[in-house]
Amino acid sequence: MTGTERTTPARCLRTSPGATPWHRNAETWFAAVGVAFTVIQIVLVRPDMGLGWDETVYVSQVAEHAPAAFFSAPRARGVSLLVAPVASWSSSVPLLRVYLAVLSGLGLFLALRAWRGVLPVRVVALGGALFASLWVTLFYGPQAMPNLWVALGALGAVGCFLRAQADRSRPGPVWGLAAGAALMALMRPTDAVWVCLPLLVALVAVRRWRHGPLLLALVGGLAAGAAEWVIEAYVDFGGPAQRLADGSRIQGGLGWNNAVGDQLRSLGGRTLCRPCTGAMPSVAETLWWFALPVLAVLGLVVALRARRAAATVLACACAATAAVPYLFLIGYAAPRFLLPAYALLSLPVAGALVFLLTRPRGTWRPVAVTAVTLGLLGHLAIQATVLVRLVDRTTEGHQRWARIAAGLHRNGVTPPCLLTGDDPTAPPVPIAYYAGCASANTAGHNENTTAAGLARTARRMPVAVLTADGVEPPSYARTWTTVRLDAGVYARVAPFAGKRRGS
Repeated sequence: MTGTERTTPARCLRTSPGATPWHRNAETWFAAVGVAFTVIQIVLVRPDMGLGWDETVYVSQVAEHAPAAFFSAPRARGVSLLVAPVASWSSSVPLLRVYLAVLSGLGLFLALRAWRGVLPVRVVALGGALFASLWVTLFYGPQAMPNLWVALGALGAVGCFLRAQADRSRPGPVWGLAAGAALMALMRPTDAVWVCLPLLVALVAVRRWRHGPLLLALVGGLAAGAAEWVIEAYVDFGGPAQRLADGSRIQGGLGWNNAVGDQLRSLGGRTLCRPCTGAMPSVAETLWWFALPVLAVLGLVVALRARRAAATVLACACAATAAVPYLFLIGYAAPRFLLPAYALLSLPVAGALVFLLTRPRGTWRPVAVTAVTLGLLGHLAIQATVLVRLVDRTTEGHQRWARIAAGLHRNGVTPPCLLTGDDPTAPPVPIAYYAGCASANTAGHNENTTAAGLARTARRMPVAVLTADGVEPPSYARTWTTVRLDAGVYARVAPFAGKRRGS
């Protein structure tokens, strides 16, 4: 045995090449999953859905038709860079949605391709299809949000790590690991660190996994992706430590918080569960969540028997560390937070399902095939139902914001203009984007001005305070003109806007 063979864990990673149709057509299968992912997004997540609150923050950083919204400490600018090729010259939301749907389909294809030669092709293709079938994956595929891109970066990075370990003579997987780490860090630096912890431990603590170029690629990719976030931290937040502290405060203080129940409540189609109250979703809507760890453990057992345990263990380890902060360290939930964990767990789950479909013999085989097939069909039906219901509800909410913006325009609040307010039924940040106005807040997480500053601004441009029915406006706006914008939503419009309207 040569020295190279002793230090390279290829035997634990490679699968039998087997010139099966699956193996010969690997690229075709992965491409089919990516194309299907894109097409289903465009069909079910309507391109005219409008932009959500967080989306308007990211898109406004590069859009020409609306001023940039306040950029708080927990955010990173990866999404703004991602949408810039379209949002920098067009305000068309359908165009942006289609662009992101195509891009996410391509991203899924590349992430799956990174696993070729590490796991059987049919396991990887099925895993990608399972991940793409989740309502949360489909819902965020065409959205200007970071979590899916962290998931795709994680899936690709772990696959490239394993391929590089299997064949250390090839530079491609090393560069792929660096690119995946950089993508994650560009989107959400803290999430990238959590995902990469097992990779770092493996490279440092496990002798046969130690490989200098891989360690350099991983650390270098993380540093490159997080560079802008770190520079901005020094410029605007007093340094990375202070930015992390500010981000923790905005998220309610990071520490021991059991958010497992909150995540369960969000599975019925709640994009943000804060505060997370109300009844649990139906058993049908949450059953897949309980089946996920069971099937992942079965997939690990199958991998152990097939002597490819290293790949499955590492995928499960990275999924676990990715999920820890969102299950146990924050006091609220959003299903998108766990997308990296779902992406990585999809592969051992797929391994378990392939085993159940192919290994039973005799009378047990039709039973197993029937049970898995019915389970998958039921899963797809439930995920589609939750997704369609959520898209309808979200579209209605975004259309309401558009109506409020149109009402502001009718009452003289037209660009350049500024909106403020603190009522969640009429959030000024997304409505300001729809109206082409700037947004400002005198308190809360997006605090960036004062009452005196708003009063001064009202002498230069139209300013309006958004309020709900029965809510008193702030003292500086109590003499301003009251106008009704939509059911239960009013605006106090500064005198400047009234002059423009009457001119």
